[in-house]
Order: sequence, then C-alpha cells, then structure tokens
Amino acid sequence: MRLKRFLLRYYPPGIILEYEKGGELKTKSIDLLELTPMTDVNLLVEEIRRAEPLITASRTEQVKQLILRLQEKIGQQDHHKFYLFKVLRAHILPCTNVAFNKSGSGFITGSYDRTCKVWDTASGEELHTLEGHRNVVYAIQFNNPYGDKIATGSFDKTCKLWSAETGKCYHTFKGHTAEIVCLAFNPQSTLVATGSMDTTAKLWDIKSGEEALTLSGHSAEIISLSFNTTGDRLITGSFDHTVSVWDIPSGRKVHTLIGHRGEISSAQFNWDCSLVATASMDKTCRLWDALSGKCVATLTGHEDEVLDVAFDSTGQLVATASADG
Repeated sequence: MRLKRFLLRYYPPGIILEYEKGGELKTKSIDLLELTPMTDVNLLVEEIRRAEPLITASRTEQVKQLILRLQEKIGQQDHHKFYLFKVLRAHILPCTNVAFNKSGSGFITGSYDRTCKVWDTASGEELHTLEGHRNVVYAIQFNNPYGDKIATGSFDKTCKLWSAETGKCYHTFKGHTAEIVCLAFNPQSTLVATGSMDTTAKLWDIKSGEEALTLSGHSAEIISLSFNTTGDRLITGSFDHTVSVWDIPSGRKVHTLIGHRGEISSAQFNWDCSLVATASMDKTCRLWDALSGKCVATLTGHEDEVLDVAFDSTGQLVATASADG
C-alpha cells in the first residue's frame, strides 16, 4: 500500500487518504468528528499515526498542518446574514418538495402538476422539465455527491430515474401497489430505495433498472427512509409507530425500534452511523443506539407533533422541527 495524497474534508471534519493497493486507487477516511479549537493537535496526530499504518513519520507534519486548517475553520464564527435571494414561480400547482445537488449549483422541485423541474440556482433559469408521471410527484432527490442523476417518486406508484444533465428518463421502476412518498439513493449511487403507502420499501438497481429487494414487515405506511453513510444499513419509519433497521446486503431486518406512541414522521442516521434519531407525532424525538437498537434518550419539550429531525454534519447536535412553530 502506498499513500498518494491527502484530501481535506471540512464538513464533517476529516482527512481522506488516497492510496494505491495492487495497482488500484482507493480511499479511506479519518473522521475527526470531535475536533474542537481546544484539541491538542500533537496528541491527536500521534493517535492517528498509531492507528493508521499509511501515515508514516515523514507524513506527520503534513497531517498536523491539515488538522490545524480544520481547527481554524471550526473556530471561525459564522455570523451569516440571510436574505431573500430569489422567488421562482416554479409550477402552476403547489410544490411538494425541493432538493439541492451537493454543490448547491442546481436544485429540483416536485409538484402536484405531475412534473419535476431542474433549475440553475444562480440564474434561476429552468433547465429541464421532467415529464412522464401520471400523478403528483411527491419525493425527489439527487444522487449526491455525484449529482448526475435524479429520482422522482409519485402517487402513480412508480419511481423514475433521470439524467440531471439532459433530462432523459433512464428507468421507470414499477412494483409498488400504492403511492410512493419517500426515496433515497445509497451513497455509492448503485441503488435507489423507495418507501410506499403499501407498507413496503423496495430497492432498485440503478444500472439494470430491476428490483433488487423488497423490505416487508411494517403494518402501516412507510413515510421516511434513510441510508447510513456506508450504505450497508437502511432505516424505514412508519405510521405503525416503529422504525425498522435493515441490513442491505441480505435484506434482513436487524432491529425494530419500538417506543414511540404516535406515527413516525422522520428517521435519520448520524454521520458515524452510531445513532438514529426519530421524530414522531407523539411530540417527542428519540435517540437510539444503531448497533443495539436500544433507546438512549427521549427528547421532550415540543408542545405539538414533531415533524422532522436532523443531525448536524458531525452528528453531535440534533435539530427538531414541530407543528408548535
């Protein structure tokens, strides 16, 4: 194994190692999720050196400089002034969803008018209209970080895969017996998962357009799903008050997260895949240990249904949004 170069990742903080093994170029990441402006960098570099054989004594100073740059970035106070940038009259009927590509240079909108539109962020120009669904386009996503494909899920029970560059439709995934209301690409962009009112989630092969797996086990609609960072686990949140954790290679259910007393509205992994956060109509958010499936905290304080939950980029903070405003 031979180290070729380092790449810096600001969000979440980390260093990517690009190395050669058996003539093949590979990458691995060193996550620095707990890095703060107060961290002792020399101590941290020593820890990394002991754990990572690719980092030899001659590379130590380089690693130190990279961590100092990350530290400087974390220490910067972001006092952003937010202002209204543009208002786009996007569709003739209400919008259902909006999603950005990773760089923020483009975004997509789904609508009750049965289309998805692709936009240039800076100019506000409409680049493509993705037409073909026979009902509301409800769930939309780019295959980030690549951003060259778009998936759209519709009340017509199908999911379509499109080229973000040309607007061409690659595949129409058919198999659900009710509305598709959520979807997600895996991080490798080889699969797209769809969740439906028919109580199942399905995984589709992006290359062949074939169904790869059906995940059955919920007793009510699936309205939220999310892959972990490595793509080997998927969580599905349902109106049956539970969240299921699935092993992707085998399609086996690993855990059922039971404890909420209302419908699930959202479920997310944190960056290092150690925790799952769930939001519910029971006015609470719960944190679960992803490995054991045990509830480790119940976050209370909202006076109405919790409609969404998100981790920050490091997975150290949680934000919840509620119908209480």
